[in-house]
Amino acid sequence: MLRKAVLLCTLALGAPAHGADWFEQFKDTATDDQLLRLMTALPKGGDLHNHITGAVHSEWFWDLALAARERGYRYYTKIKINNCRYGTNEYGPNRYLLLFRTIPALDYQALNDCEKSEYVPLDQLTGAVRQEWLDALRLNEPYEGRSEFFEALWPRISGMLSNPWLVADLVVENMKAFGAEGLLYLEAQITVHGMKTAAGEPVSEEAVAQILRERLQQDDALATGVTVRFQLAVLRFAPGAEAFMEEIYAFVHAQDDFVGVNLVGREDNDKGYPLRFLETLRKLRRTVGDVPLAFHAGEVDEPNAHIRDTLLLGADRIGHGVNLITDPDTLRQMRHGPYLVEINLISNLLLEYIEDYSQHPFPEYLRIDVPVALSTDDRGMWNSTLSDEYFVAVKEFDLTWAELTKLSRNGLAYAFVEDNVKEQLLETLAQRLAAFERKAKGDLTRLLDGVTPQYRGFLCRQYSVCGPNNKEAN
Repeated sequence: MLRKAVLLCTLALGAPAHGADWFEQFKDTATDDQLLRLMTALPKGGDLHNHITGAVHSEWFWDLALAARERGYRYYTKIKINNCRYGTNEYGPNRYLLLFRTIPALDYQALNDCEKSEYVPLDQLTGAVRQEWLDALRLNEPYEGRSEFFEALWPRISGMLSNPWLVADLVVENMKAFGAEGLLYLEAQITVHGMKTAAGEPVSEEAVAQILRERLQQDDALATGVTVRFQLAVLRFAPGAEAFMEEIYAFVHAQDDFVGVNLVGREDNDKGYPLRFLETLRKLRRTVGDVPLAFHAGEVDEPNAHIRDTLLLGADRIGHGVNLITDPDTLRQMRHGPYLVEINLISNLLLEYIEDYSQHPFPEYLRIDVPVALSTDDRGMWNSTLSDEYFVAVKEFDLTWAELTKLSRNGLAYAFVEDNVKEQLLETLAQRLAAFERKAKGDLTRLLDGVTPQYRGFLCRQYSVCGPNNKEAN
């Protein structure tokens, strides 16, 4: 029924004809910079797979961390190692050796004198050291990959993420950037747990949710035109993850703007296998009710049955799905829906789940009618944008106009947003796409000249598409 409803909606909105001549001609002659400009101007439906705290570009973190002083927060960052402790500590194996780990003042005050000597106030960083701090929050070197992402980037920023006002501000920074790319809807994975005031007092989950709501109603957020809904995440391999699943499932069920639960974390940790949560979710559906599920699955090197098992858990959307191609029975089941695969092309390359794009199964899924949509995952850590994802998809897989616009619509058609809001967003997107195509057919040169992309490091390094101030080509 869901697939039929999506199909009828697409037909009603007037999907563009297959193989639009203007777009084929454009691809034949366009430079990479022109392609990026067109993808930036392209109206986009939704980003359905977005870890909001990993979607923060380094300079945003810098500005927001310093601005947090107005609420009494001050941060310290580690710039040297004085051999104050050895081996394993409370942060995990060898986390002591991690430079540019940023912590709040209360955590700094709890350190011994030796460890305090390794840290400086964040607002005192200047010049090359400040640039090193910015670079330490993203993958910007060829040798940085999966281990750097999971074991270094997240510990470096985690100390800033207990500030609910900073988190609310970074949501709005994302909305501003997404609005400039023509995005209509953002479904962000976020946490409302473990938040503290600058004095270390706990902030309740309900209070954090209210802080988010109030921030999203401020003028600068409303001006972006981006509709936002939230998912709450469960770290799949954590001790007590089942109990935490019960807690956040009930929380989401009681909210209107929290619309789903997501099972996250690296799948090569066997303690997070999907069927661990089967009985918990069956219990919750029996005792609490229905909550939409969009679980990570198939983001792993080995062939396995994780996607099949995740569907058994009740998931409606699969995050990544890279190894779905190795499970023919499940692949066949997912053709024509109702399940969507959230595709993250840049993430999968940088985290080494593929060696190059010739290995990515995305075009196979798209062209055998497994529903897919492009998303950004942790775009701040990749130093990329949603327009970059569309750029990669067109450049690497020669998408048609019909395929491109289908991807944009899927980002709304499979969203967990309320039905009446989804209908309005889909209608707006159809109008924007129609207007965009008319402009492209009428005066494409003028359209492209009026677009300024958000030039970021990934495209600069990977394709030499660099802005005037972008120094990451290497």
